[in-house]
Amino acid sequence: MKQTIQLLLIDPQNDFCDLPADWCPIDAMTGTPLQPALPVAGAHADMLRLAGLIREGAGGIDGITLTLDSHHRLDIAHPTFWKTPDGGGVTPFTPITASQVRTGRYQPRDPAALPRTLAYLDELERRGRYTLMVWPVHCEIGSWGHGVHAAVKNAYNAWEEGRLRIVNKVGKGSNPWTEHYSAFQAEVPDSQDPDTELNLPLVWSLDEADCIVVAGEASSHCVRATTEHLVAKLPSGQASKVVLVTDCMSPVGGFEAQHQAFLDDMAARGVQLYTSTQVLSILTANA
Repeated sequence: MKQTIQLLLIDPQNDFCDLPADWCPIDAMTGTPLQPALPVAGAHADMLRLAGLIREGAGGIDGITLTLDSHHRLDIAHPTFWKTPDGGGVTPFTPITASQVRTGRYQPRDPAALPRTLAYLDELERRGRYTLMVWPVHCEIGSWGHGVHAAVKNAYNAWEEGRLRIVNKVGKGSNPWTEHYSAFQAEVPDSQDPDTELNLPLVWSLDEADCIVVAGEASSHCVRATTEHLVAKLPSGQASKVVLVTDCMSPVGGFEAQHQAFLDDMAARGVQLYTSTQVLSILTANA
């Protein structure tokens, strides 16, 4: 019996991929090759497998939703937002807590931003999911790094033309006052910005499928947060309809333990963990 299968592709973007040199174009302003801002080891190979899965399993795919991490250059989780007491910069991969800001170890570059910054950090820490992390400026809206890995884009473009359907693109992260790992909800929703609140229509639309196949980057952060919200919010409560493609996702370096904890937790909740080869057999049987 034919199933309705939806693909949920999390942030398959250039900035997250450890691309070989010949996949990186020349920056017209500097004459040097562009480089991914936050490359995840293994992501390029993940994306090549994902592209093959889409291309070869196209006939069994009913819909594709693509999420795009989409940031401004100035963002509470970027170095551009922060300074040290002597005016120096804050390096990427620095965690920042509310207590460190209160003692002056780290400060917003704009003094007027201090009250809102502390309110955000206090609420983030109260929720207990993450500590604020200063990431390299990445997935800046309009940049090459914001774009989709070329092989994945080529594969889903062919699916669009072959099936006469449009890939649903979902942006996240454009509010500079909150981190937005999950495609469904920011870590601390902004009451003045509906795009940071829980995206129930997206949850409902995915839950209409018999099977939701999840892949992308990075498994330690955005894939993890998105899948956790999806499983928690599915109206059907059927976690078993969610499939994680384990060889089409990788963790940010240094967060391997979080990656494994995520997979273990999802498996315990009933989510299915398959390789791309296993998923392809499901898709081809569904064509």
